[in-house]
Amino acid sequence: MGVEEDLEKSKNEYGISEYPNVKEIYEKLGALVNQPLRPIRRDEMEKVLSYYDFRCQRSKALAEKARQFIPKGVQHNLSYNYPFPLAFEKAGHGYMWDVDGNQYIDFLQAGGAILLDENYPAVSEKVIELIQSGGQMLGLFHESELKLTELINKYMPSVEMLRLFASGTEAAMAAIRVARAYTKKKKIVKMGAAYHGWSDQLVFSVSYPGWGAREAIGIPPGCYQDTQEFYPNDLDGLRELLKENEKSGDGTAAVIVEPLGGESGTRPVYPDFNKRVRELCDEFGTLLIFDEVVTAFRIGMGGAQGYFGVKPDLTVFGKAISGGFPMAGGVGGRRDIMDMFSRLTPGGVVVGGTLSANPLSCTAGYYALLEVARTHAPVVAGKAGDRLRKGLQEIIDHYNLPFVVYNMGSIVHFETSGAWFLDLLHNEKKFLDEVGPRTQMMKEMGAAYQSQGIVTLVGNRMYTSLADTNEIIDEALNRFEYILSKVEGVRK
Repeated sequence: MGVEEDLEKSKNEYGISEYPNVKEIYEKLGALVNQPLRPIRRDEMEKVLSYYDFRCQRSKALAEKARQFIPKGVQHNLSYNYPFPLAFEKAGHGYMWDVDGNQYIDFLQAGGAILLDENYPAVSEKVIELIQSGGQMLGLFHESELKLTELINKYMPSVEMLRLFASGTEAAMAAIRVARAYTKKKKIVKMGAAYHGWSDQLVFSVSYPGWGAREAIGIPPGCYQDTQEFYPNDLDGLRELLKENEKSGDGTAAVIVEPLGGESGTRPVYPDFNKRVRELCDEFGTLLIFDEVVTAFRIGMGGAQGYFGVKPDLTVFGKAISGGFPMAGGVGGRRDIMDMFSRLTPGGVVVGGTLSANPLSCTAGYYALLEVARTHAPVVAGKAGDRLRKGLQEIIDHYNLPFVVYNMGSIVHFETSGAWFLDLLHNEKKFLDEVGPRTQMMKEMGAAYQSQGIVTLVGNRMYTSLADTNEIIDEALNRFEYILSKVEGVRK
């Protein structure tokens, strides 16, 4: 099958076989938060911790030494794992190996960036060829950046033009800057508990709806005074904000959303949510920005926008467009808006970055997307996510546990403590009393999974990939069952 046929077929393939019942999920999560914690039994947790003492000695030594030279010993937030960060040295075929030789099933996938597999030969070999040819120079035009942007345009027609950056954080920064320049309006509205990187203006209401500026440490208030939030799925609240901003004269430059819901669907949105946000943005002359750092190509070649049938004005990209290699970001969208990224355009915004659009990453991204299309990776990975979710639900039911599992294709959410669903806005006392213990339980569950050879994101989110065969998923389910059989209240 040729490239053009692959492209055409992939446009119609998405990895979400059935969108979850959002109302039912929130009801289950509400029930989880309103009952006592069900952690792993203390005697079993001691066995979990002994794994790290006896099987991960080199990782432990490296983690202790790293704390002398690296803040808390961690360079990337994904490494913050209890009881200490493990040091990994290689990955591939659905697995990872730490420096002590222990093998793990890889459900982290670089935080959702990898859809094919770590160290995928058809991608890495092209990068090696480029390095050996001496073609990795920086700062000048290279054909690979054109090939990558043209390919993305074919998959996502809304991306009429694309500007590449070095990270998703930079891309989100650039998106809101150009939105303000284009609309001549001030306010940026985001969904509470959605993550759009760590820039000064968007470190606002990151962890919980209503969280506001609590994590904006070291950031002058003026930087985020024009950033606002609305509660997930609260379209009436969003309308009121847009109306107030219009009335004040400031106006709303853009509404930025993660189209599945904050943190890759941790707080899921209803199926018609994005369409209705699009309608509100049109009504108030506001740009709609989709943050597809995780969902682009993982949900399908058309991204979440293709799945929901909603055309944003701007799309923020992250790690996926470089196949997991560095230079992991970009902004794409309407030609008239994107043209303002040029300093040759009157009133154009100033952006830059020597590492942006570097040939290594553009080459990796181009061949990775071709392989994603050729192998129908979103659909294959989505089926793996379905199998994982169904198996976990059977285990939950078997042991009569209150835990909640759901998935959007290859993005699988598994909530055991409900830490992210405490209600700060309406029950502050319960929030303050329980956020610590529930967060600690979440960390302990992640440690327990890892002790049984499963790497997750903070113990409550998993990303499946093309490499996850039925055998790997079933192997993982056996390990999960072992752990869940050790939860308090489950008969020994």
